[in-house]
This record gives sequence, C-alpha cells and structure tokens, in this order.
Amino acid sequence: MTTSPGVSVTPRSAAALAERPRSDGGSDFALLSRRITEAGLLRRRPGYYATRIGLVVALYAAGWGAFFALGDVWGQLAVAAFLALVFGQVALLAHDLAHRQVFRRRGPSEAMGRLFGNLGVGMSYGWWMNKHTRHHANPNHEDLDPDVAPDILVWSPGQARASRGVARLIGGHQALLFFPLLTLEGFNLHVSSLRALRSPYMKKRVLEGTLLLLHIAGLLSALFLVLSPGRALAFLAVNQCLFGVYLGCTFAPNHKGMPTFTGDERPDFLRRQVLTSRNVRGGLLTDVMLGGLNYQIEHHLFPSMPTPHLRRAQVVVRQYCAEIGVPYHETGLLRSYREALTHLHRVGEPIRRRRGAR
Repeated sequence: MTTSPGVSVTPRSAAALAERPRSDGGSDFALLSRRITEAGLLRRRPGYYATRIGLVVALYAAGWGAFFALGDVWGQLAVAAFLALVFGQVALLAHDLAHRQVFRRRGPSEAMGRLFGNLGVGMSYGWWMNKHTRHHANPNHEDLDPDVAPDILVWSPGQARASRGVARLIGGHQALLFFPLLTLEGFNLHVSSLRALRSPYMKKRVLEGTLLLLHIAGLLSALFLVLSPGRALAFLAVNQCLFGVYLGCTFAPNHKGMPTFTGDERPDFLRRQVLTSRNVRGGLLTDVMLGGLNYQIEHHLFPSMPTPHLRRAQVVVRQYCAEIGVPYHETGLLRSYREALTHLHRVGEPIRRRRGAR
C-alpha cells in the first residue's frame, strides 16, 4: 500500500506506529488544530452552502418536473438515473448538515438533516447519525466501528475465519460481488432506517417515521400514478440501484483496505484518523461527485470543517504528517477502488482455503 510520501503501511506497521510516543507530549493534534484554526479553515461558509443547497434543490425539482412532463414512456429510465445522482447529492448534503458544517447550532442542523435525509431520500437522520458517530470515533476498529462489522462482507482474515451464513457463502468471492451488491444499498438504507425507528437511541421517532413514510408513499404514488406497473417497477429498480452504487462508490474509497485495529489497539486521535483513512486525488469534478469526502483524512480530523476548505486543509495536514512521521495515504480514484477490492479478496482467503480443503 503506497502512501504519500513514499511510506508503506500495513495493519501490522500501523499498530506499531500507533504505539509510538507522540512527539511533543501528547499535543500532536492540538498543534495541528491550532494551525488549521489560524488559517481560518474552520469558519462557516454560508454563501457556499446557500448556493449548493439551492442548486441541489433545483436539480431535485427539475428531475421530478421532467418525470411528470414525460409521462408513461420508457425514456423515464433516463430520469431515474438522473434522480439517482441527485439523491446522492442530497444524501451528501445531509452528511454535511449532520456534521454541523452548515449551521453551528444543533437545532437547524437536525431540522435540515431530517428534511434532506428522511424526506428527501428516505434515509433516517437519527439512524445514520448513530452509526456514523460511532464510525468517526473509532474508524476501522473491528470491535467499535459498525462500518467494518462482519455482516454480508468480511473485512479481516479473523472475521473470515469466524464467518457464518451469508458472509461465509459469499466471502470467498466478495471482491467480485462488491459492486453488484451495491445495487442493493439504496433499498438497504430504507429498510435499516425503518428498523431503527424501534431502537432506544432514536430521538423524535414519530417525526422521523412520518418523514420516511411520506418519502416512500410519495415516491411510489408518483411512479404508479404516472407510469404503467412495468415501467414503474423498472424506474424504481434503476433509480434505487444506481443510487446505491453511487453512494457506495462515494464511501468505499475512504477506509476499505486501510489498516484496521482490534481489541485494545486504540492510538491517539490524530493517528486513529490518519492511519485508517485514504484520500483520493482529483480536481473539481471529483470534489463535486464525492462531496468532498475525497479529502477523507482532513474530514475525519475536522468533521465540522466546511467542504470548500478541505482542499486547502489538505496542504497543511499533509505537511504536518510528514513533520511528525505519520504516513499519509492518497491515491487516484480508480486505484482506490483497486486497493479496496484487493483487500476484500485477500481477507476472503480463509474462506476459499476452507472450501478447497473439503
């Protein structure tokens, strides 16, 4: 695994780095935070977010306007694909709202987050916040990060050896199945959101449930009132499958294939975030399509930093990591997927070996 600049990191070497004493008595992150603050990179950007929210809402409205204007024709599948991309952008906005990148106060952040998440795309704000907060606290920790918990996929050889059920069935070939499985992610978000309404951590469950049901009822009503049953189902499949693939392609490069931790392996905050995260190089198009998550290292270090500041923060963070000897990993978009898929194939080896022994 190649890092920038030119350092190799494996799970074993990451654990070793995590055990190194910090260079200035435990204040590595404090010094970095001071540099970021002095550069003004934590200031809110209301103009940027007003423009971005306006554009996304306009695209959302344009997509549904085209849907109702076209009527019952197969050309609606192009609208379904367009709206899948717009849904992804809405979800990315909900992500920024949840991190309080847009508003400093909790109230407006939660209200807008539920509006964009629950009503806009049918994804529970409360469910996502609970899951994502735990991920940010301990990224790639097999016992603490829900994003690397063994479910359908396994993320380490140990998980592969202990796998049961569906994970054991597909784990040996999960790299080949990864992108096809993403076509189900949109549906999974809806199901997980509805299931979470019964969870004790869920706040304002009546509001959350009402908004989720309004999204689902509105979507299905529009499809089956305007389209024939066959075209309605085709629209739904194309829209939700592409939505899932888009979200998966947005989040997959961030941590998959990066070092993982288990048990008591829990380095300091800066190393916990940097060693487990991967940045993706690219220009403006990459920034827009990935919603700024291509600067995953900076985002994890400063979750409330407005998206347009992440590119400038990268220069500061990368230089600082070089100063204190912390590997900083970045690569191109296609290479990031290759690294993630290579990791999935490698950790599935115990399952393939077990099958070959039979």
